[in-house]
Amino acid sequence: QVQLLESGGGLVQPGGSLRLSCAASGIMFNINPMGWYRQAPGKQRELVAGIQPVGMTSYADSVKGRFTISRDNAKNTVYLQMNSLKPEDTAVYYCKTNAYGRVYWGQGTQVTVSS
Repeated sequence: QVQLLESGGGLVQPGGSLRLSCAASGIMFNINPMGWYRQAPGKQRELVAGIQPVGMTSYADSVKGRFTISRDNAKNTVYLQMNSLKPEDTAVYYCKTNAYGRVYWGQGTQVTVSS
């Protein structure tokens, strides 16, 4: 059974930082690409950052230079370090992977950036 469990969301002031974690189970983590997506109220879900098994990363233009995706294959965990947060980063953040011919999503973690 594939499970993705996100954690680390919360309320932060503009300019602050958060680190999200996504712990994966039921997959061969070290060979799977992983991604972070987000969905704000009334908007479509969008890709924030992705990381390949060998570590190559990609980012949405809106988060380049502020967010960093990383993975620890020994812990089956992918991270999203978010710095210089803005109110427009407020959204539910989801972890995603492709495995066994299917797409799997976590349950999401809320990030709210507000003063």
